[in-house]
Amino acid sequence: MDLVTVEEIAAAAERIVDTAVRTPLLPCDWADADRPLWLKPENLQPIGAFKIRGAANAMARIPESARPRGVVAYSSGNHAQAVAYVAKRFGLPATIVVPENTPAVKIEATRSHGAEVVVAAITDREIVAERLVTERGATLVPPFDHPDVIAGQGTIGLEIAAELPSVELVLVPVSGGGLASGIATAIKARCPAARVVGVEPALAADAAESLAAGRLVRWPAADRARTIADGLRAEPSELTFAHLSTLVDGIVTVSEEEIRAAVALLARRAHLVAEPSGAVTTAAYLHRAADLPRGRTVAVVSGGNIDPTDLAALLAT
Repeated sequence: MDLVTVEEIAAAAERIVDTAVRTPLLPCDWADADRPLWLKPENLQPIGAFKIRGAANAMARIPESARPRGVVAYSSGNHAQAVAYVAKRFGLPATIVVPENTPAVKIEATRSHGAEVVVAAITDREIVAERLVTERGATLVPPFDHPDVIAGQGTIGLEIAAELPSVELVLVPVSGGGLASGIATAIKARCPAARVVGVEPALAADAAESLAAGRLVRWPAADRARTIADGLRAEPSELTFAHLSTLVDGIVTVSEEEIRAAVALLARRAHLVAEPSGAVTTAAYLHRAADLPRGRTVAVVSGGNIDPTDLAALLAT
């Protein structure tokens, strides 16, 4: 299976330059002295998450002849918003299929960009999306299982390498695996001595189990849905697992309590609003030091789309 190349990621960076924000690296003065920490705040993107990068790259490559028929996507929330936002910028009709357990704040944000939202059972969203693609002749923009999407997400890795070429460890959330696949590709090409470690909730640790087994291990959707990190409930595809097993140096897991504490810490100490999915890397930095290489560390804060009521509850604990 062909893996995405750093050249494809560099080309993606040129395509998305006018759509996605080049987010900074934020140094953390509260980090351990022997483990300096920088945050890569993708919650600062226009739609509040990294997904805008992959969506923009994939949609920029849709042929002109196919654009009037629009795009279809399926997503638990952040990819939905990304496709809706980019489609509006590109002038394309967009239909987004979301599972019924998607947070209302993400559904409302998707609709605010002019997309049609179709709510489906959590196990049926891909089936419904494929049916809409067939009926409408639209282009499917998957959340992670596509080289163009992976290349777009990989632009984060290029930015980390350019700003901190001495980086020694990059922590990346893992769900479907597109983000980790792209970042690992870029980091291994530009900073070959650096380690890339994925982070998953313990309640949705199918990728960690798969990496340990050397093959894809499937967890029931109901099991993966237990975690508060709603953006990390997907499972890797054959394409993303090929990247993870080749390029990622390991995956660690964090508990629900550790995720909640990291959301609160990021708000109080880093002044960042992070959703639980975006806080798992900080949770790993704080609670899995024994399992991680020491040295200059970057934690990717992948998104900040959290319901204000949920954030208030986490800050109150």
